[in-house]
Amino acid sequence: MTLTSEQRQKFDSLQADIGFTFENKKLLIQAFTHSSYVNEHRIYTFQDNERLEFLGDAVLELAVSQFLFKKFKAMSEGDMTKLRASIVCEPSLAKFAEELQFGQLVLLGKGEEITGGRLRPALLADVFEAFIGALYLDQGIDAVFEFLAQTIYPKVNEGAFSHMMDFKSQLQELIQRDNLGQIQYIIVQERGPAHNREFVSEVQLNTQALGVGTGRSKKEAEQHAAQQALMKLSQKSST
Repeated sequence: MTLTSEQRQKFDSLQADIGFTFENKKLLIQAFTHSSYVNEHRIYTFQDNERLEFLGDAVLELAVSQFLFKKFKAMSEGDMTKLRASIVCEPSLAKFAEELQFGQLVLLGKGEEITGGRLRPALLADVFEAFIGALYLDQGIDAVFEFLAQTIYPKVNEGAFSHMMDFKSQLQELIQRDNLGQIQYIIVQERGPAHNREFVSEVQLNTQALGVGTGRSKKEAEQHAAQQALMKLSQKSST
Protein backbone atom coordinates (compact mmCIF):
# COMPACT_ATOMS: atom_id res chain seq x y z
CA MET A 1 0.00 0.00 0.00
CA THR A 2 1.49 3.32 -1.06
CA LEU A 3 1.01 6.37 1.14
CA THR A 4 1.68 10.01 0.41
CA SER A 5 4.40 11.79 2.36
CA GLU A 6 1.66 13.70 4.23
CA GLN A 7 -0.04 10.47 5.26
CA ARG A 8 3.25 8.94 6.42
CA GLN A 9 3.99 12.06 8.44
CA LYS A 10 0.60 11.77 10.16
CA PHE A 11 1.31 8.17 11.16
CA ASP A 12 4.76 9.15 12.43
CA SER A 13 3.21 11.97 14.48
CA LEU A 14 0.63 9.61 15.95
CA GLN A 15 3.30 7.21 17.15
CA ALA A 16 5.25 10.07 18.70
CA ASP A 17 2.14 11.41 20.43
CA ILE A 18 1.10 8.10 21.98
CA GLY A 19 4.62 6.98 22.79
CA PHE A 20 4.53 3.71 20.84
CA THR A 21 6.59 2.96 17.73
CA PHE A 22 5.29 0.05 15.69
CA GLU A 23 7.79 -2.53 14.53
CA ASN A 24 5.36 -3.60 11.82
CA LYS A 25 4.17 -0.36 10.25
CA LYS A 26 1.83 -2.29 7.95
CA LEU A 27 -0.25 -3.32 10.97
CA LEU A 28 -0.61 0.29 12.06
CA ILE A 29 -1.67 1.43 8.58
CA GLN A 30 -4.07 -1.49 8.25
CA ALA A 31 -5.80 -0.48 11.49
CA PHE A 32 -6.76 2.81 9.82
CA THR A 33 -7.70 1.36 6.42
CA HIS A 34 -11.45 1.39 5.78
CA SER A 35 -13.06 -1.15 3.46
CA SER A 36 -14.13 1.66 1.10
CA TYR A 37 -10.46 2.54 0.52
CA VAL A 38 -9.59 -1.10 -0.17
CA ASN A 39 -12.44 -1.47 -2.63
CA GLU A 40 -11.61 1.73 -4.45
CA HIS A 41 -7.91 0.93 -4.76
CA ARG A 42 -8.53 -2.73 -5.59
CA ILE A 43 -6.41 -3.99 -2.72
CA TYR A 44 -6.95 -7.44 -1.22
CA THR A 45 -10.01 -7.28 1.01
CA PHE A 46 -8.21 -8.78 4.00
CA GLN A 47 -6.04 -5.65 4.14
CA ASP A 48 -8.82 -3.47 5.53
CA ASN A 49 -9.19 -3.07 9.29
CA GLU A 50 -12.14 -5.39 9.89
CA ARG A 51 -10.10 -8.42 11.03
CA LEU A 52 -8.05 -6.21 13.38
CA GLU A 53 -11.30 -4.74 14.68
CA PHE A 54 -12.53 -8.25 15.51
CA LEU A 55 -9.35 -9.00 17.47
CA GLY A 56 -9.20 -5.58 19.11
CA ASP A 57 -12.74 -5.92 20.42
CA ALA A 58 -11.78 -9.07 22.34
CA VAL A 59 -8.48 -7.64 23.60
CA LEU A 60 -10.19 -4.44 24.75
CA GLU A 61 -12.83 -6.35 26.69
CA LEU A 62 -10.14 -8.41 28.41
CA ALA A 63 -8.02 -5.38 29.29
CA VAL A 64 -10.95 -3.37 30.65
CA SER A 65 -12.31 -6.40 32.52
CA GLN A 66 -8.98 -6.96 34.27
CA PHE A 67 -8.73 -3.28 35.20
CA LEU A 68 -12.24 -3.22 36.70
CA PHE A 69 -11.69 -6.54 38.51
CA LYS A 70 -8.56 -5.23 40.22
CA LYS A 71 -9.80 -1.72 40.92
CA PHE A 72 -13.30 -2.35 42.25
CA LYS A 73 -12.84 -5.22 44.68
CA ALA A 74 -16.38 -4.99 46.06
CA MET A 75 -18.17 -4.66 42.73
CA SER A 76 -20.49 -7.48 41.71
CA GLU A 77 -20.21 -9.35 38.42
CA GLY A 78 -23.38 -7.69 37.16
CA ASP A 79 -22.18 -4.19 37.95
CA MET A 80 -18.78 -4.86 36.37
CA THR A 81 -20.54 -6.08 33.24
CA LYS A 82 -22.65 -2.90 33.05
CA LEU A 83 -19.65 -0.66 33.64
CA ARG A 84 -17.52 -2.46 31.05
CA ALA A 85 -20.35 -2.18 28.54
CA SER A 86 -20.52 1.58 29.04
CA ILE A 87 -16.74 1.89 28.53
CA VAL A 88 -16.41 -0.23 25.39
CA CYS A 89 -19.66 0.86 23.72
CA GLU A 90 -19.63 2.68 20.38
CA PRO A 91 -20.19 6.24 21.74
CA SER A 92 -17.36 5.89 24.27
CA LEU A 93 -14.89 4.36 21.81
CA ALA A 94 -15.76 7.00 19.23
CA LYS A 95 -15.04 9.71 21.79
CA PHE A 96 -11.68 8.16 22.67
CA ALA A 97 -10.83 8.04 18.95
CA GLU A 98 -11.84 11.68 18.52
CA GLU A 99 -9.62 12.77 21.39
CA LEU A 100 -6.69 10.97 19.77
CA GLN A 101 -7.62 12.52 16.39
CA PHE A 102 -7.80 9.08 14.80
CA GLY A 103 -10.28 10.38 12.24
CA GLN A 104 -7.58 12.41 10.51
CA LEU A 105 -5.58 9.27 9.74
CA VAL A 106 -8.32 7.00 8.38
CA LEU A 107 -7.82 5.93 4.77
CA LEU A 108 -11.23 6.28 3.10
CA GLY A 109 -12.71 5.85 -0.32
CA LYS A 110 -13.88 9.06 -2.02
CA GLY A 111 -17.55 8.25 -1.57
CA GLU A 112 -17.17 7.61 2.15
CA GLU A 113 -15.10 10.78 2.48
CA ILE A 114 -17.73 12.92 0.76
CA THR A 115 -20.53 11.63 2.98
CA GLY A 116 -18.62 12.50 6.16
CA GLY A 117 -17.45 9.01 7.03
CA ARG A 118 -14.39 10.38 8.80
CA LEU A 119 -16.66 11.75 11.53
CA ARG A 120 -19.06 8.82 11.86
CA PRO A 121 -19.05 7.42 15.43
CA ALA A 122 -19.38 3.83 14.21
CA LEU A 123 -16.35 4.19 11.94
CA LEU A 124 -14.27 5.86 14.67
CA ALA A 125 -15.19 3.19 17.21
CA ASP A 126 -14.18 0.48 14.74
CA VAL A 127 -10.84 2.20 14.12
CA PHE A 128 -10.15 2.39 17.84
CA GLU A 129 -10.77 -1.35 18.20
CA ALA A 130 -8.64 -2.08 15.14
CA PHE A 131 -5.80 -0.01 16.59
CA ILE A 132 -5.98 -2.01 19.82
CA GLY A 133 -5.80 -5.21 17.77
CA ALA A 134 -2.79 -3.93 15.84
CA LEU A 135 -0.99 -2.81 18.99
CA TYR A 136 -1.62 -6.20 20.59
CA LEU A 137 -0.18 -8.08 17.60
CA ASP A 138 2.81 -5.76 17.32
CA GLN A 139 3.80 -5.36 20.97
CA GLY A 140 1.69 -7.64 23.16
CA ILE A 141 -0.89 -7.26 25.90
CA ASP A 142 1.34 -5.21 28.22
CA ALA A 143 1.57 -2.48 25.59
CA VAL A 144 -2.23 -2.47 25.37
CA PHE A 145 -2.48 -2.10 29.15
CA GLU A 146 0.01 0.77 29.01
CA PHE A 147 -1.88 2.52 26.20
CA LEU A 148 -5.20 2.18 28.00
CA ALA A 149 -3.56 3.48 31.18
CA GLN A 150 -3.00 6.70 29.23
CA THR A 151 -6.36 6.92 27.51
CA ILE A 152 -9.21 5.03 29.20
CA TYR A 153 -8.31 4.03 32.74
CA PRO A 154 -7.82 7.66 33.92
CA LYS A 155 -11.35 8.50 32.77
CA VAL A 156 -12.73 5.67 34.88
CA ASN A 157 -10.69 6.91 37.84
CA GLU A 158 -11.99 10.45 37.31
CA GLY A 159 -15.59 9.22 37.47
CA ALA A 160 -16.49 9.67 33.80
CA PHE A 161 -18.64 6.55 34.01
CA SER A 162 -19.90 7.07 37.55
CA HIS A 163 -23.48 7.33 36.27
CA MET A 164 -23.25 3.57 35.68
CA MET A 165 -22.02 2.80 39.17
CA ASP A 166 -23.68 2.63 42.57
CA PHE A 167 -20.73 3.48 44.81
CA LYS A 168 -22.87 3.57 47.95
CA SER A 169 -23.93 -0.05 47.50
CA GLN A 170 -20.35 -1.09 46.77
CA LEU A 171 -19.10 0.64 49.91
CA GLN A 172 -21.83 -0.89 52.04
CA GLU A 173 -21.03 -4.38 50.72
CA LEU A 174 -17.32 -3.90 51.41
CA ILE A 175 -17.91 -2.63 54.95
CA GLN A 176 -20.25 -5.51 55.74
CA ARG A 177 -18.03 -8.14 54.10
CA ASP A 178 -14.97 -7.14 56.11
CA ASN A 179 -16.99 -6.29 59.22
CA LEU A 180 -15.41 -2.83 59.44
CA GLY A 181 -18.22 -1.13 61.37
CA GLN A 182 -20.96 1.38 60.61
CA ILE A 183 -21.09 4.06 57.92
CA GLN A 184 -23.22 7.18 57.74
CA TYR A 185 -23.54 10.11 55.34
CA ILE A 186 -23.66 13.71 56.52
CA ILE A 187 -24.28 16.82 54.41
CA VAL A 188 -21.54 19.10 55.74
CA GLN A 189 -22.16 22.05 53.45
CA GLU A 190 -24.68 23.57 51.04
CA ARG A 191 -23.49 26.35 48.78
CA GLY A 192 -24.56 28.41 45.79
CA PRO A 193 -27.92 30.01 44.88
CA ALA A 194 -31.14 28.01 45.03
CA HIS A 195 -31.23 27.47 41.27
CA ASN A 196 -27.63 26.20 41.21
CA ARG A 197 -27.21 24.43 44.55
CA GLU A 198 -24.16 22.34 45.36
CA PHE A 199 -23.98 19.88 48.23
CA VAL A 200 -20.94 18.53 50.05
CA SER A 201 -21.35 15.12 51.67
CA GLU A 202 -19.03 13.31 54.03
CA VAL A 203 -19.18 9.57 54.57
CA GLN A 204 -18.01 8.44 57.98
CA LEU A 205 -16.87 5.03 59.13
CA ASN A 206 -17.36 4.64 62.89
CA THR A 207 -17.66 8.47 63.12
CA GLN A 208 -14.31 8.95 61.33
CA ALA A 209 -14.30 10.76 57.96
CA LEU A 210 -13.61 8.35 55.11
CA GLY A 211 -14.54 10.32 52.01
CA VAL A 212 -15.94 13.66 50.83
CA GLY A 213 -17.89 14.34 47.65
CA THR A 214 -19.80 17.16 45.97
CA GLY A 215 -22.85 17.14 43.72
CA ARG A 216 -25.87 19.02 42.45
CA SER A 217 -28.06 16.84 44.64
CA LYS A 218 -27.57 15.19 48.01
CA LYS A 219 -27.63 11.75 46.36
CA GLU A 220 -24.95 12.71 43.85
CA ALA A 221 -22.74 14.15 46.61
CA GLU A 222 -23.12 10.95 48.64
CA GLN A 223 -22.22 8.82 45.61
CA HIS A 224 -19.04 10.81 45.07
CA ALA A 225 -18.17 10.59 48.77
CA ALA A 226 -18.62 6.82 48.63
CA GLN A 227 -16.43 6.67 45.51
CA GLN A 228 -13.63 8.49 47.33
CA ALA A 229 -14.02 6.19 50.34
CA LEU A 230 -13.75 3.11 48.11
CA MET A 231 -10.58 4.43 46.53
CA LYS A 232 -9.08 5.08 49.95
CA LEU A 233 -9.93 1.61 51.23
CA SER A 234 -8.61 0.06 48.01
CA GLN A 235 -5.29 1.88 48.43
CA LYS A 236 -4.98 0.66 52.01
CA SER A 237 -5.64 -2.95 51.03
CA SER A 238 -3.01 -2.83 48.29
CA THR A 239 -0.23 -1.49 50.54
